[in-house]
Amino acid sequence: MGTDREASDRASSDDDRRFPHVPESDDDDDAVVVPDAEGGASRSRANIDHDREGAIVTDGGANAAGDGCSPDTCTCGEKTAEPAVESTGDKRVATDGAGAANVDEMGDLGDLEFTEPAEHVSQDVYDDAPDTRVGVPEGVDLETPTYSIRSRMNDIETPDEKTWFMELDEAVIDEGRCIQCGTCVAACPSDSIGVGDDGLPELVKMCTGCSLCWDFCPRGGMRYERQWKITGGEDNVTGAGDPITEFSATVEDDWTDQAQDGGVVTGILSTLLEEGEIDGALVATESDEQEWKAESYLATTTEELIENAGTVYNQTLALGNLDLEQWEHKLPDKDWGDLSLAIVGTPCEIEGIRALQDFEWDYQAQNEGIRAVDYTIALMCTKNFNYHSLMGEQLEAQRGISPSEIGKMDVLDGKMMVYDHDGEMIVEEDIENFHDAALKGCDECADFTGFCSDITVGSVGSSDEYSSVIVRTEQGMKAWELTEPKLDYHDLEDKSAVGKLQGWDKKKAFESLERPFDPDAPRFIEYTDHAENYGTELNPHDFGH
Repeated sequence: MGTDREASDRASSDDDRRFPHVPESDDDDDAVVVPDAEGGASRSRANIDHDREGAIVTDGGANAAGDGCSPDTCTCGEKTAEPAVESTGDKRVATDGAGAANVDEMGDLGDLEFTEPAEHVSQDVYDDAPDTRVGVPEGVDLETPTYSIRSRMNDIETPDEKTWFMELDEAVIDEGRCIQCGTCVAACPSDSIGVGDDGLPELVKMCTGCSLCWDFCPRGGMRYERQWKITGGEDNVTGAGDPITEFSATVEDDWTDQAQDGGVVTGILSTLLEEGEIDGALVATESDEQEWKAESYLATTTEELIENAGTVYNQTLALGNLDLEQWEHKLPDKDWGDLSLAIVGTPCEIEGIRALQDFEWDYQAQNEGIRAVDYTIALMCTKNFNYHSLMGEQLEAQRGISPSEIGKMDVLDGKMMVYDHDGEMIVEEDIENFHDAALKGCDECADFTGFCSDITVGSVGSSDEYSSVIVRTEQGMKAWELTEPKLDYHDLEDKSAVGKLQGWDKKKAFESLERPFDPDAPRFIEYTDHAENYGTELNPHDFGH
């Protein structure tokens, strides 16, 4: 504890201290000059009058030191430029452009502007690409290092159990083998995969290397013929599968004129809705911006189903559109865990959804949608098409047929058939003439009749205005029995036609597949095994992918 003498010494010491830039003065306190914190002219109590309103008024004359110098008048020859300062009530505000953004001339914080955070993608805080170099001298061309530089810098090998999106990109997407089913988007547990402007999957944020996008891809890690066997039984690898029953059917209603071959798919879905079996059905619709461009759509009424009846011959990445937040405005007010949906898709899409449902993993944004799918309907399919190649190049550029002229399209008996809005056929050509517009990955598919579905519907094997219907599961049988009263149906007219096309499809697949076709092998194919068969890079990220 200090003594009185120590306190007196400290007081004396304090009196002797000199603050920086404050001149010593024998005058009273009014003569002390205080440097302006904002960089303006020095102020002293001697040359500042405080008016009754609290405004600070400078005398504009000599400074307190009495040397005759001021910002505007200098007698010592050392005048320097000072920023202008305005008197604003009891505040002095620099007006030379310096100071914080969003602060007004009074020094008050104004309205703030915030950038809305991005949803489902990484935040974009740049006006240009995030890898754009800045400050590069004119005429200098610098190459941005690839991902491979990280391996050279840290000398750490990629763990064997990791399979990255870059492997999928290397082996499937970049190779033109993607069939645009959307399974990789649905499978990603970190929502790292989105859809690019080209309609293909792309990485939108950091990949964790979990391997699920690779494992469930029907052209990558999923051995789809093994999935047939798991879903439908031993006989699902031969002929047209192992159906419970088969019919040729049409819906007896006047709206079927705009439907495809009798409107059976729309009839089944509308019945399931009316009976309360489902809350909605994920189907294809035509884009508002591009005619005959397919997009995914969740129909929740019979009217919406009828409006979207018909077939559009390009993929929608359907499984990438099972995020229920996307459709929340259309869904009933109930817990998402209690929702029931149907999905209509190509055989590869049905393979994907059935495989995803076999595992209790969390698929993040798509999870509730995947779990909600209780009915699957496959459309008979030999191949699908790239929209721009089919509509833009093949039909419009080469044949002079604008998409706006087309009323209906069909692929039947090996022919591409295109009709105008009056029902007149304007194109009837061998489907092989459109081979360049087809998705390359379709050549590897041996699943013409949708072995993994509850119900398969198509035109092969039935006469005009009728659809061929193959019921494969008890769930499919339930849907059929509910719909039966609305149908005119009889035994499948030409079962051999279905079997022949299935055989032709499998033959084409065997010619295109670079890997062995083996229904008894493990469901998932290691990337190393795939790379050995297809000649793709191992660890492509280490080689500048």
